[in-house]
Amino acid sequence: MMSGVEEAFRKFATYGDTSASGSDMTGKNFSKLCKECGVADGKAVTGTDVDIVFNKVKTKGARTITFAQFQQAMKELCGTRFKGKAPEEALQAVYGLIEGKEPGNVGATRATTAGAVERLTDTSKYTGSHKERFDESGKGKGLAGRQEPADGSGYVGAYKGAGTYDKTH
Repeated sequence: MMSGVEEAFRKFATYGDTSASGSDMTGKNFSKLCKECGVADGKAVTGTDVDIVFNKVKTKGARTITFAQFQQAMKELCGTRFKGKAPEEALQAVYGLIEGKEPGNVGATRATTAGAVERLTDTSKYTGSHKERFDESGKGKGLAGRQEPADGSGYVGAYKGAGTYDKTH
């Protein structure tokens, strides 16, 4: 029976890496787990602390940690995160943060609505020939709004006397 903590460990271990087995975790995913579960709160435990502990518990030369090493890392961090608690209590508290969690796509790319982009995408503010490419609702007209359809008459566009040339010459 896998514990909630081990389950969370596996979910974070495989995050962003489809080939990962889930039995060991990279430093990047370890720090993601710590940040998202609130183990690293940015005050008592910072991202730097997390990296230091990761490097401390992993096997020399290895790039990942096992679940056993992860537990060791949590023992290291829990004392800092829950100062004044007994080591066992602090560890349980840390595990309480992690249990049942899974990696969220925190900071996943969203369409930006910054002022500059808004101005650029607001078709009602367009002027000149650009304006003609959109209908009143701001929807693009596609090709119709972009090209002057060719009339095939042989006259240049702005010629006023089209069709007046008499055929006698």
